[in-house]
Formats: sequence, structure tokens, C-alpha cells
Amino acid sequence: MKWSWKLTEIAGIVIYVHATFFILIAWLGISYWLDERSLAAVFVGVGFILSLFGCVLLHELGHALAARRYMIKTRDITLLPIGGLARLERMPDDPTQEFVVALAGPAVNAVIAGALWGWLSLTNSLVSPALVGLTGGPFLERLMTVNVILALFNLLPAFPMDGGRVLRAVLAMRMEYTRATHVAANVGQGMALLFGLIGLFFNPVLLFIALFVWIGAGQEASLVQMRSALGGIPVSRAMLTDFRTVSPRSTLGDVVDLTLTGSQKDFPVVEDGLVVGVLTQGDLLIALARGGSGISVAAVMQRDVHAADSHDMLGQVLAGLEQRQCSTLPVTHAGQLVGIVTMDNVGEFLRIQAALGGRFG
Repeated sequence: MKWSWKLTEIAGIVIYVHATFFILIAWLGISYWLDERSLAAVFVGVGFILSLFGCVLLHELGHALAARRYMIKTRDITLLPIGGLARLERMPDDPTQEFVVALAGPAVNAVIAGALWGWLSLTNSLVSPALVGLTGGPFLERLMTVNVILALFNLLPAFPMDGGRVLRAVLAMRMEYTRATHVAANVGQGMALLFGLIGLFFNPVLLFIALFVWIGAGQEASLVQMRSALGGIPVSRAMLTDFRTVSPRSTLGDVVDLTLTGSQKDFPVVEDGLVVGVLTQGDLLIALARGGSGISVAAVMQRDVHAADSHDMLGQVLAGLEQRQCSTLPVTHAGQLVGIVTMDNVGEFLRIQAALGGRFG
């Protein structure tokens, strides 16, 4: 994600923090100072927010480590002002596995809240709930309360929150996956309408949440429907066969010439008849800005590229594209490069399918 900086690495998972997170911290620090005129108040207020985001990070790590149990890698975790984002390579196809992965995040918050309650009980430090709020009250009580809220909020049965995935997993144990997704998405959008209605009269923040949930539910349903539609179609029916390749010894200037004389954005890198990498347009532009057109393709290309076979199903290939930062996948037949498939041409294929009513004879 742009404007993100690496914070640390935990269990092999890179943790990033977005620039807007620092803006939030600065704004809160100024707000506490203007209200209290006390550095102590600023330190306590900012410290509470940092502790809260520490819990958010643990929440996301819960998802990541649960997914690792099923051999699903996590690309990274990014901390944003609105929460955390763990980018899993994919969600599990098995409903039971998805249930565990989705539930792992809220479970972490529940454990944190339970641990804090246990400590406060042992030390006789618990105070009346009436004295605890999100902006006031003893530090640990507030942190305990926020973790309870995080767990319950994320369990609301609405995509893209964890509860939506839990609901989909439970439904998928009893019905076909695509239908389960549509039912869960409809439930989520129904909740979004309810949030929006309540927000109109009581809390405008709920309008933002309603929009977030409505869009997330719609995107999840569309994505699953697209995968289902592509499930029985071989990649050879949609791949691009009119394409150009480059050599690892080519320069970026050579690639620029190819780019300007055609519409191709990403280029397979071929040596001795074998695909050894892919040069994406994004990597090309970054390298040009940093070092000029004389750099070799070998120094810039992405080497961790897995080609698809021409007999693979498009649904499977689409999942591969989603799992990788590279938006182009080489297609081979008997070891020879015969085409490329991109997210753009998959989308174009779907639009044609819709126009033809699904007929490809």
C-alpha cells in the first residue's frame, strides 16, 4: 500500500503503518493538549490510542496465524486510522477453515478483554461500568471495554467484517458456496440499511459504517460470482495470444519503446525459451524514475512468477492473480509460452460473456 512504512516484522509477517496513522496521532495529541493543557494528559491519551492499535494488530495477527495453520500465507499487515488490514493470499475454500480464520481475530480481542478483567479482579481495581467510557475512566478498564466492543463489532454478520465471513462459512456448510455468499451479502447489506437509517437520526458515523458495509458486501458477492462463472472455462479461451516478450538483457529503454508502440502493460521475460520473470508497468515506471532507461530488465523484473497451464480453469487462474502483486500471469503449454492472462482481459472476457448470455459456442 502506498504511503506505508515498515514498522517491524512478527512471525515472518511484515507490519506496515500508513502515513495517515501519524496524522491521527498528531491530531489526538493536539486535541488532548487543547482540552487539558497538560503533557501528562497528552501522553495518557496518545498512549491509550497506541495500546488500542496494539490490540488491533494482535487481532490481525490472530487471522494471519490461523490462516498459516492451513498453509495460507499473509502478505503483510497495515495499520490504518480505521483499523488494521491483513492481506491474506486467499481465504480458505473449506468452510470450516474459513470459520476458524474469521473467528480468530475477535477471539484475540475476547482473550485480551478476559485477561484484563482477570487482572483487575485479582487486584480489586474494577470500577463501576458507569465510570468507564471510551474517552474517560481508568486506563485498563477502558482498554478492556474497547476490546469487548472490537470483538462484538467485528462479529456483526456483515461483509467485510469477520462476522460476515463467519456467517458465510456456517451457511456454506449447508449450501453451495456461491449461494451462501449471496445470502451473507444480502444480510450484510440489510444491516447496512439499518445502520444508515439509525445514523440519519442519531449518529452520522453510522452512515460511514453503512456505506463501508454496503460496498464490502457487494464486492464480496461479485467476486465469488465471478469465480463461479469462470470455474469451468479453460484459460486458453480468454488468454491473450498477441503479445510481446523481452529478454533479461534488454534495457528499460527497449521496454519503453514496446510500451509506446502498443497497448501491452506487462511483459513476460523469456530466456532460452523459458519464462524467467515478468516486468510490470509499475516496476518499470519506478525504475525509470530512480535510475533511467539504461537499467537492464533483469535488475527490475519480478522473478517469483508461477505460470498457468493453458488447460487450467480461469477461476483457478483468477485466484492466482489475486494472490500476487503481479497483474499478469504467463500461460504455457508443454513448457512453451503460448499466452498471457491479465485482470483486464479476464474482466473483458466476463463482459463479453454477459453480452452473449454465457454462450461461447
